[in-house]
Amino acid sequence: MTYIPWLIWTLPLAGALLTPVFARIHSLLRDYAAVGFSLAAAAVATFTAFGVPRGDYEISWVPQLSLNAGVLVDPLSMFLVNIVAWISFLIMVYSLQYMKAEFGLTRYWFFMNLFIGNMLLLVLADNLLMMFFGWEGVGLCSYALIGHFYHDEPEHWVGTTGDAALGVPQAYSPSHAGMKAFVMTRIGDIALLIAIFLIFATAGTFNYSQLATQLGKTGSWASTLSGLGLLVPTALLFFGGPIGKSAQFPLQEWLPDAMAGPTSVSALIHAATMVKAGVFLVGRMGPIFFLALLQFNQVTPFFGTVAWIGAFTAFLAATQATVAREIKKVLAYSTVSQIGYMMMGLGVAGLSANFIAGYSAGLLQLMSHAIFKASLFLAAGWVIHATGTRFMDQMGGVAKAMRLTSIAMIFAGLSLMGIPPFSGFWTKDAILSATFESSQYILYAMGLGTVLLTAFYTTRMLGITFAGKASKHLEEPQKEGNHNSEAGLTMLIPYLALAVASLALGVLYPLYSGSLTNYLMGTFQSLPPILSGESVPGLSTTDIILLAASTSMAAIGLALGYVRYFRRAYEAPRQMKGLRGFLWYRWYIDAIYYRVFVGGLTWASRGLYRYIEQGIWDRLSPAVARDIIDYTSASGTLDSSVVDRGVNDVASAGSRLSNLLRRFQSGVTEQYVIVFAIGIVLLLVYMIFIIGAR
Repeated sequence: MTYIPWLIWTLPLAGALLTPVFARIHSLLRDYAAVGFSLAAAAVATFTAFGVPRGDYEISWVPQLSLNAGVLVDPLSMFLVNIVAWISFLIMVYSLQYMKAEFGLTRYWFFMNLFIGNMLLLVLADNLLMMFFGWEGVGLCSYALIGHFYHDEPEHWVGTTGDAALGVPQAYSPSHAGMKAFVMTRIGDIALLIAIFLIFATAGTFNYSQLATQLGKTGSWASTLSGLGLLVPTALLFFGGPIGKSAQFPLQEWLPDAMAGPTSVSALIHAATMVKAGVFLVGRMGPIFFLALLQFNQVTPFFGTVAWIGAFTAFLAATQATVAREIKKVLAYSTVSQIGYMMMGLGVAGLSANFIAGYSAGLLQLMSHAIFKASLFLAAGWVIHATGTRFMDQMGGVAKAMRLTSIAMIFAGLSLMGIPPFSGFWTKDAILSATFESSQYILYAMGLGTVLLTAFYTTRMLGITFAGKASKHLEEPQKEGNHNSEAGLTMLIPYLALAVASLALGVLYPLYSGSLTNYLMGTFQSLPPILSGESVPGLSTTDIILLAASTSMAAIGLALGYVRYFRRAYEAPRQMKGLRGFLWYRWYIDAIYYRVFVGGLTWASRGLYRYIEQGIWDRLSPAVARDIIDYTSASGTLDSSVVDRGVNDVASAGSRLSNLLRRFQSGVTEQYVIVFAIGIVLLLVYMIFIIGAR
């Protein structure tokens, strides 16, 4: 039992390492082995959740620093690893057919398993340092997989070629998109790393449980940081990591462009890994920060920031989705928006008297979103493959030939909109209710407006893609007999099963939500009992009104979208001006980033080259070289005229003195005796007459 939880994340890593080995034997062995390792990880995750006792399963890591490596088996980790592992497995099954005959499959399967393994490590780690290894591993894999089509063929680009905002091109190649994701998420990761080491410097540990148990003691890490005025800044720096990984404002711009990768990769990033990492980390450390900040009445600055950033991001991305042309880009904006909902729920948990309500709502929304968003992406991948285009206005009328795919997308889309009885209805409303009951009325209004926008852009996507007549892009192939068809079972079953699961979870929500919330509350066992609240609030009059309000907004958005995009023939606008242009160009945020950061750095580099390198160093270098040559020449003259002559003169004087003294060295003994006698006589004369006279 001690080592079983370790298998959850080590099995996919082993699968990644063995992929090149299996590839040398046979490509089919490579493909099915990669899927098999993800299935094994999912099976072990489920067994661990039900068959392994809760606890911290540690081994010695760095004895010199008293650091242990461990996996934490608790409700939060088990909740998320099962979501990640099973959805990842379904995406891997889908990949068998979707990626068939693509180039670089050994690299693809390697990074897919490595991606899954690092995400599972991130979730299971019992300490911040070990978590950070998984965190960075996820970032590396996202870079490699987003840029999988690194040959940058035009059909794999994201954005409309020729589009420009503020002079900045709005179409990006896969390699560019991968690098963009890597760089933007690193900004948040640096902030996170600073926060981790500030905590370690004051706590002396990275372990979650030890950080929690220290809070009730004198001189804890929280009191030390508070005394230095660093507790709130540390918490905000820590939140910088989730902002980057979960694509929250202001680091959200990488995620829409990450659609340049294969659709299976997009589904993995949006549903099971990467963007969920930030939500998990806030869920893991949020209660600890809540208790730490509560001691010093500093809860509002941190949790208010989390809630406001989440609410604004949800609204921002939803507005952008209302005008997007690419089906995957609509879903990408939707992910940014839905992650914003989750962050808002986790944020208002700290602003409410009922911490559990917002906390559980955010996590249940994570589960619901993972299921319906995976279904939407996988179904969209087949639609793109079948129609040969990523642009919705070049599709149209495909429901006739893809009935099961259209049903899957409608089911998942209704869950995304929050239409009862689908799962998204309950989890979205739980977040809105927690926000309202925490008296955050402005945030509630923003969330309610986002509900309307979500229903509108989702209906728009479904209407343009599936309803009406086939576009001109599809008419010619149809005349030639190339009709669209349904996906094969290997691709169809995963996204159809997920769509049905979204409906089933919604229908059964009243039966399991209470027990699941109580289960998640077990995560707080190591924390003081101050994190209280009703696990399942009763259905009061206020709750019914809030349910009706959110459902009405979703219905209005759906009705507007239906009238506009199902009842009328769709024509793509020729020009993007006014409000439409503002939204089309992503509020100009992306263009401003390129102008300020990319363009600014380029301008600064050119300025340094022109004015410093060429203007100063290139002019200074020849002058310095000439001065050095002149100095060397003068030194040579001094050396030959003074130093060498002086040395030679000393040598000559020594030689003359030697010749003089050599005359006294005749070698005749009698001469030495006479000279010695003369010396004695002279000494006696000196002693008698000179010294004696004195």
